[in-house]
Amino acid sequence: MPAILPFTRRGLLFVLSSPSGAGKSTIARKLLASDDNLAMSVSATTRPMRPGEVDGVDYHFVTVERFREMVADQEFLEWAHVFGHRYGTPKAPVEAMLAKGCDVLFDIDWQGAQQLFQQAGGDVVRTFIFPPSLDELERRLRARGTDSDEVIDARMARAANEISHWDGYDYVLVNDDVDRCFRDVASILESERLKRSRQTSLIGFVRSLTRPG
Repeated sequence: MPAILPFTRRGLLFVLSSPSGAGKSTIARKLLASDDNLAMSVSATTRPMRPGEVDGVDYHFVTVERFREMVADQEFLEWAHVFGHRYGTPKAPVEAMLAKGCDVLFDIDWQGAQQLFQQAGGDVVRTFIFPPSLDELERRLRARGTDSDEVIDARMARAANEISHWDGYDYVLVNDDVDRCFRDVASILESERLKRSRQTSLIGFVRSLTRPG
């Protein structure tokens, strides 16, 4: 559970990125299950819905035409093309979650992380998760049993590109043990919440402690 502070703070935009198969979605689910003050940003996408997915929970599934309208109307915090489909973060739901005092978790790639940082700057915390090796990454992708060889080859090619942008992140971790990696990510989140620069009422609180009796 997050620490209870005697003063208010600005919300965080907490980014998790990794190549597909490196474990960021698993860690994101564990974070959300363990932290009541964290809410998931649900992306909009033009890709088809997969079996078991729920519109508005896993993604907001929209047409290409609707996605283009949202881009034109500046409704996204960030968006990108990935594997032939468009993905983007709707701005309004994120702003609503921050207004309610929730930190917001983003499962996005390096392009999205870069765009988000350009818009929100110091309120963005970026963490990149490496696989233990490319061989292990490919093994995990094949073990899913959901993608063709062609798709797996494309994901592996993209992984090398994504890994090359590791230095655009504030923190980097290797997911060779998902429980340990989760604990490290949770520690990063808690530490960032406690940063002095994010405590919006800190000056008033300190003055109340130092005011002569």
